[in-house]
Amino acid sequence: MKELAILGSTGSIGTQTLDVVHRHPDRYSVYAICAHRSVDKLVEQAKQFRPEVVCIADESRYDELSRQLSAIGYEGKVWAGADAIAEMVTLPSIDVVVAAMVGYAGLRPTIEAIKAGKTIALANKETLVVAGEIICDLATRHHTPILPVDSEHSAIFQSLVGEDRNEIEKILLTASGGPFRTYSLEQMRTVTAADALKHPNWEMGAKITIDSASMMNKGFEVIEAKWLFGVPVEKIEVLVHPQSIVHSAVQFTDGAIKAQLGAPDMRLPIQYALSFPERLAADFPRADLFALKDLTFEQPDLQRFPNLALAYEAMRRGGNMPCVLNAANEVVNLAFREGRCGFLQMSDVIARTMDKTDFIAKPTYEDYVATDAAARRIAEDELKF
Repeated sequence: MKELAILGSTGSIGTQTLDVVHRHPDRYSVYAICAHRSVDKLVEQAKQFRPEVVCIADESRYDELSRQLSAIGYEGKVWAGADAIAEMVTLPSIDVVVAAMVGYAGLRPTIEAIKAGKTIALANKETLVVAGEIICDLATRHHTPILPVDSEHSAIFQSLVGEDRNEIEKILLTASGGPFRTYSLEQMRTVTAADALKHPNWEMGAKITIDSASMMNKGFEVIEAKWLFGVPVEKIEVLVHPQSIVHSAVQFTDGAIKAQLGAPDMRLPIQYALSFPERLAADFPRADLFALKDLTFEQPDLQRFPNLALAYEAMRRGGNMPCVLNAANEVVNLAFREGRCGFLQMSDVIARTMDKTDFIAKPTYEDYVATDAAARRIAEDELKF
């Protein structure tokens, strides 16, 4: 029986993780859950899974959470705030931390969980984007496994099982292309957040769905893949694959390509991260290869989707530049959803923020914290022009 702490339990990955737990009650138990501010959903989850700890990031929601939990007879611990989340992941009973918080906020608790020797099921892209070098060094030092939950990185991970001694020639990272794959630049000037939130294949939270539409999500995944699999960005190639059946692939030095295929259902990579190296039976949807008429692959258009190019640039520059990239993107992503920024304007603001934020070649954790704050201020200022 593995005891889980689920960070971001009310989000898309969190709720699907709980579905996996529900399907395998003999394998997994929920010890702690955490959400940003979704009190009602958190209470529903606490009622069903009865964790020992329920935590909410937004401290202003603590009283409401406590009141509702008391009303359902919950007798466990109720915590709030960033410090509480960082402490929660270190509790001795926890075996696996599912890191599914959205954005930069997921960095600190992931670091604390690694230091505490917890297995990390990583769904928070920004952790490795912002501080990949620190995270990988800590994981090595504390002998902490980091198992990818993202469908693309899970596919790469699965393709590499049994290939420990074989050199990777290229990682082939697939992307759906999002809702604007066939749009012209002129059409993209007038798209709205409502348009961007209509992803053709996946059901995800608002922030990541916008990132997918702008292809910043794929840029983040390139940076993640560099750290997870120890390959330079030059060996990571993005392929636009609209059907989302081939979740990613690895090409080896003999020319052979191994890929993982499946229906677009996040529960499969979540379950694999929790059960590795076993595969547990599940009734998730199957990909019917006979029903598939085409599996197509295209090169990404960096003129229409410059965020992908900005991610490669940030990784090549190194240091704190990926942290700047992430901070600026979080600002413009929210601004776009709030109608304060155009879709194409997001890339311009990110590029200017990268140019104007002080570069640090060998950042410490404290440097990352300062860089994040500085880049956010600059990006907010750039939105005004």
